[in-house]
Amino acid sequence: MSKKRLLPVHTSRPPRGGLGHIALALLLPLSAWSQTATAPPQAGMAPPLVDWRGANDAVAQFKRGHIDLLKWESANLPSDSATPTAAPNLMLMTSADAVRQAWRVHIDLRRTQSRLGVLATQQVADGRLDTIDPSLQRRVEGMEELLEVAADARRGWLSAVAARKVLRFREAALTSAEAGEELGRRMVSVGNWSPLQATPFQLARASARMALQSAQLASMKADGALLQLLRLSGTDTRLGLPADLPELPTETLTRDTWQQRLAAVQAHVPGMDAVRNRVASETAFAVLQTSHAMARASRGEVLQLRSFITEETVLHYNGMLKSVWDLLGEVGNQASAEVDAIEAQRDFWLAETDLQWTLQGGAPTSFVSPGGGGTEAAAPAH
Repeated sequence: MSKKRLLPVHTSRPPRGGLGHIALALLLPLSAWSQTATAPPQAGMAPPLVDWRGANDAVAQFKRGHIDLLKWESANLPSDSATPTAAPNLMLMTSADAVRQAWRVHIDLRRTQSRLGVLATQQVADGRLDTIDPSLQRRVEGMEELLEVAADARRGWLSAVAARKVLRFREAALTSAEAGEELGRRMVSVGNWSPLQATPFQLARASARMALQSAQLASMKADGALLQLLRLSGTDTRLGLPADLPELPTETLTRDTWQQRLAAVQAHVPGMDAVRNRVASETAFAVLQTSHAMARASRGEVLQLRSFITEETVLHYNGMLKSVWDLLGEVGNQASAEVDAIEAQRDFWLAETDLQWTLQGGAPTSFVSPGGGGTEAAAPAH
């Protein structure tokens, strides 16, 4: 039997990143079931037969399955969403936007930009430092500060964008964990489970809630740090940021190219500054290579395999070969994999920013530490 014939409810695989949609889809049969689920059995009465084949049947009552039921739920179920966030009033949709905003509060850098010229100034804002003549460090007053402010702004922007994206996946993971906990609670209420069998899902929800709270704090701090760098702390500034980080390049700077560019800049960096610059650049190059390899693996093989597992679990769930708890657990696992991939992508761009700065004579005092990983979701109860 083909997989398509095993799909009584869904008709397509979920898109990558659609974890919130999967989790909400799982809440829909729960909502439908809640209209007919009975109270705990009275003394002397046999417990009702409640399982998730019945939940799928409830969804099947709607012509287009979860799509129609999603509309039904949005129209009939109360919303517990928070008050909508006020619209942003400072749009920083690229790192170059953040760099130019940071330059504005450094009035002394206007003269530097004027001497540098429009084209070269734009190249610095865009992070295309490989196109900048390293001799400008000594010929243009304020060039070092211009580059440092640009690097700081780019790092702040990257961190804020990544933190917001992580927050969205943590919200999706909590949605699925809450669905699992509610399913477990109802299984206990109708006598199909013991309270002990529901505890893994209670723990999973508690863990997801803590992870979300941590992500909320991280996002708030990242926004705050960027606002502080832009000297906008304490103002009514609401940042508008893109949903995604820049895509990873297929290849990065080769060792030969790095050495050539380092030699070119070293010729214009005096004394001990040259020593600090070389050491910093060597570290930055090593961090870049490691972070690129890890980001490629995280966003490539690991995420593809995790997405494949999730998609196959959806298919098996639709074919009633997997339980809803299997799917809920897998949604949590993919959320963790997505978070790891986001952070790895962020780490690469932070490392790239540091390296490009060193190749214009800079010497960062700290570097990103690539790594970290997610945790597996709680195993289904049996």
